[in-house]
Amino acid sequence: MVEQTPRTLNHFALFSFKDPYFHSDRPARKAFHSEWLSSLRRVTRQVGIYQVYPAQGETDLLVWCSLEAEQQVAAARFFTQFTQATNPHRRLIELRQSLWGFTRPSQYTKSRSNQEIDPFDTQHKTYLVVYPFFKKTEWYLMSREARQGMMNQHIRIGKQYPSICQLLLYSFGLQDQEFIVIYETDDLVQFSDLVYELRDSDARRFTLRDTPVFTAIYHPAEETLALWE
Repeated sequence: MVEQTPRTLNHFALFSFKDPYFHSDRPARKAFHSEWLSSLRRVTRQVGIYQVYPAQGETDLLVWCSLEAEQQVAAARFFTQFTQATNPHRRLIELRQSLWGFTRPSQYTKSRSNQEIDPFDTQHKTYLVVYPFFKKTEWYLMSREARQGMMNQHIRIGKQYPSICQLLLYSFGLQDQEFIVIYETDDLVQFSDLVYELRDSDARRFTLRDTPVFTAIYHPAEETLALWE
């Protein structure tokens, strides 16, 4: 049986610490970390907290939440519970940006790629790269065969970097972007080489925008938060 990508909801929340956080003492910060993390873990099956600063100047943390999304109420339940987990601490943290969408089987491949990120995997590579993605209208007006040919080239390039994993989220009609692209890698130099090589692919001319880019560093959640104690 051919394995297909399951339907999941993935939410990326980018937070910065506010001045009252830095004016509080270390025991108060540690108490906040413990309470907030415990609350987030009750919301969703999988939650990761990544270090963003100083790779990006206005954001300190990235919180990645993943959950099964087969039920129609999954998104409503998650957003309600995420709000309840975060609102008590908004004096200390500020949500700078949120990016979210759903996984689904690709129309360009017959089976799930072995380079596809499992959002529920507890093992993570060192770096996470996340960005919104927009296609030009002309892309959607082309024939399915023309798009497939360009995507085949895109896929071939990606397979030349087997240690770099990817997850694609669909956000059509849900946020401003159409897709969210997520990569995991242990080698940022190699990842930059991959992106550079993809710039030469035919599909690139149909990219409208693929910024802002957020590069984050993985640590176990407690260790990430402890960087700011």
